Amino acid sequence: MDQQMHRAAFATRDPAEGVAVLDRVFAVREVRRSPEEPFRMELSSAGTGPLRHERLRLGGSSAAGSTDGTGVLRVGHVLSGHLTATGRGDRFAHRGPFLFPRRPFSSRWAELDLMTVSLQPAAVQAHARRLLADEDFRPEFTGDRPVDPAMARYWTATVRHLGRDVLPHEELMRAPLVRAEAVRCLVTALLQTFPGSFLERSRERTGGPAAPPSAVRRALAYIEAHLDEDIGLAEIAAAARMSPRGLQAAFRRELGTTPTHRLRDARLDAAHRALLDADPGTGTTVETVMARWGFVHRGRFAAAYRERHGCNPAATLRA
Repeated sequence: MDQQMHRAAFATRDPAEGVAVLDRVFAVREVRRSPEEPFRMELSSAGTGPLRHERLRLGGSSAAGSTDGTGVLRVGHVLSGHLTATGRGDRFAHRGPFLFPRRPFSSRWAELDLMTVSLQPAAVQAHARRLLADEDFRPEFTGDRPVDPAMARYWTATVRHLGRDVLPHEELMRAPLVRAEAVRCLVTALLQTFPGSFLERSRERTGGPAAPPSAVRRALAYIEAHLDEDIGLAEIAAAARMSPRGLQAAFRRELGTTPTHRLRDARLDAAHRALLDADPGTGTTVETVMARWGFVHRGRFAAAYRERHGCNPAATLRA
């Protein structure tokens, strides 16, 4: 799958140009608006692989159109203006995130400022299958609003972090681990935030005997051997020959931590070794090292690094 970074920006006051872009990007067709009224459109998009983060502003006259939502999982958040559904019982949230219908639907908008995040369904399904250790699982969403206010805040914070701290930074997005982690975090947030078959399955009671210490040892060995690869909880659990939830319980019981926290700590150690070995005169920076090991936020990386190694990463680089 293509994991390169993609960016685009577009602005126009020409209705024909704007409608063509709405069709190409959002599959909005049969747009109806007053030809005498003004038209303004601004669109920015950034993404990698199956992920796109979009900001759409539509001004001038109110308008309506039909959208084919069958090929994408898209979550919207109206920042200002109005977006309403027309017909078939669809409703869009006036506040907070909502999942667009995955079928044809009609809507009307006016002075709209809309933020959306879109994901390819195949990528969501593949990640859900890895997390559940079930190659036949097919995720289905049964509601268009977050399961509760806490999860709405979780989704919003995840999207804000993606749009503010990750996607705008070219150096970070050149790192394969950063791109892969951006997709993984957003897909996980989607599966956890909106009601559907994934949440129902993951909440089922887990039973059976406790995991043997050998399973934890296999997981630890896998983490150390694959630090620089695109791995997460699902891959670590598969290597340990356990379910993700079972492995999490085993790590908490045996080590007092989780597999993903252990992976983070191992990558912090790898970043520490890289900073110690680096020659600042060759152009190595803290940013290049942290991106190499999948860290995207300078402040959070520095705090975690200090907690684990007792000093600032910049001090280590200068030593």
